[in-house]
Amino acid sequence: MPVTVICVGKLRERFFADAAAEYLKRLRRLMPVTVIEVPDEPEPAQPGDAQNEVVLRREGERILARLTDRDHVIALCVDAKQYESPELAARLDGLFTQGKSHIAFVIGGSLGLHPSVLKRADERMSMSRMTFPHQLARVMLLEQLFRAAKINAGERYHK
Repeated sequence: MPVTVICVGKLRERFFADAAAEYLKRLRRLMPVTVIEVPDEPEPAQPGDAQNEVVLRREGERILARLTDRDHVIALCVDAKQYESPELAARLDGLFTQGKSHIAFVIGGSLGLHPSVLKRADERMSMSRMTFPHQLARVMLLEQLFRAAKINAGERYHK
């Protein structure tokens, strides 16, 4: 039941990198999780719709290149289904029970995800209706994966 988290860009702030590393360490004994970072595009000097589309398209191509046909893709978006932690645990368990051998979560860059990535996604998930920096979204997702893995292992977790 491997899980991949595909993210646009690196964790630039040390506190985000430390938090992500801590959750990956905790997850190691419960669920195999791999993080793949694809390069982000520099922000255009003159941002506008056309320039933003180019950035989204290039980042989207990099994401799609890392996905395989066997991946059950869950795109993180603001306007999507929200789960409570036990619901996410049940959803992941259900996917594995259905024979989905690999789950890939996708986190876009500062502009979000290109429509081609959203089209490839099997489902969409929202962490909140609020917008978060994509670096924080990665840490939040890893924490929720850890929490879901603990729930599915029958271990206690903090509410």
